Order: sequence, then structure tokens, then C-alpha cells
Amino acid sequence: MEQKTILLVEDNFLNRRLTKKVLTENNYHVVEAKNAKEALEQLKKEPIALAILDINLGENEQDGITLAQHIKNEFSVPFIYLTAYENPEIIGQAVSTSPYSYLTKPFKNTDLIASIEIAIRQSFDSKKRKPFIHVKDGEYHVELPLHEIDYIESDGNYLLFYSNNKTYKLRSTIIKILEELPVSSFIQTHRAYLVNKKRIQKFNGKNVIVGGMEIPVSGNYTEAIKLLH
Repeated sequence: MEQKTILLVEDNFLNRRLTKKVLTENNYHVVEAKNAKEALEQLKKEPIALAILDINLGENEQDGITLAQHIKNEFSVPFIYLTAYENPEIIGQAVSTSPYSYLTKPFKNTDLIASIEIAIRQSFDSKKRKPFIHVKDGEYHVELPLHEIDYIESDGNYLLFYSNNKTYKLRSTIIKILEELPVSSFIQTHRAYLVNKKRIQKFNGKNVIVGGMEIPVSGNYTEAIKLLH
């Protein structure tokens, strides 16, 4: 089972250490950030399953609610709040950003873990229904419609999306992206390639032609290709 990566954004060292301990004991991989700037840097480095945000991130620092809106707009990563704030006004502002949960400190370990799992599952189900995927076009994040993707190629820690003679990039893996793509539309032909079935121009037992490009078919995936007949 793939270990999920949690981004923990908390300015208080002791709170951060305690929360990280709970998460690690429950088999999550944790990356830490003390403020919004560090959080955004982490989000650009690796795929994050969920972000846990404190609201107060220190004096003269961007608060967690503003950070949440940025995460929602730019990264589409699910997030929950873990904060000491119980003020109705603050809660109202936080709720307006559509978090998956709002927990107050001190928290029960079981409540935190349950909130994380529910958030990840709901986010996963929501992504399944979306007809697009978020990718990078240079320095910008864009929504790439699934039906416009010709094929996807694994390139180290990144995936390359080929669409209409243009290439987009996403830090992810074949295994992870398969969870987001509809199985009715995409087929794996090789450990490093996924192909949009509707964009296949021709194929045989060794290759498929998509967008004029020859994509290899390895032995492990020949049976799946036969089903295209």
C-alpha cells in the first residue's frame, strides 16, 4: 500500500512535533512547514495527499485561511484545519474556503486520523468525477481535459502529458495517476506509458500509434491491447 504524504503547516514546534508523531505512527509520510512560504515550496516539490493547516502561522506571516485558498486555487489539494481558534467569525471565514474538516486543539488522535482518511477519500471520489486533471504549463497550473490527452509518459519523478502537439508536466507517478483516470478511457501499454484509447490511430502487438507517435507495448500489457480489437 502506497504511503500517503501529509503536509503539516504549523508554526509551533511542540505542536508540530506532537502532530507529526501521531501521523507517523499511523503510517503517513509527513513533510513540515512553519509558514505559508515553506508550505507552497513543499507543494511544488512532491505530490501531497492532504494538507493540515493551522490558522495562526505567526506574526507578520500569511494566515492559514489565506494559504488554504491558495492551495485550493493552485494545487487542488484537500486540506483540513487543525487550530486553537473557536471564534465563530474565524470558523466562518475558514468554512468559506471549503475545508474537509475543522478540528480544534487539543485533538483526539482518532478524530484526526478519521478526518484525514475521510478527506482523502472524498477528494479521491471528487477527482474521479472531474473531466480534467491539473498539470503545469511552464510555470502555470492549468486544467487539461482528459479527452484531449494523447498519451502520458513517465519521466523520473514526473509525468509528461502529450496533447495536441503540446507537452504538460506533473510531479507524480504512473501508479498514482491511474487512480485518477477513468479505466474506460485509458490503457497502460508499458510501465512508462498510458494511452488514451480514443486517440489510438492503429496498433499491433508491439506498438500503438497515437498522435503520430509510436508507443511501445511491453509483454505484460499485450493482453490488454488485444481487447482493443
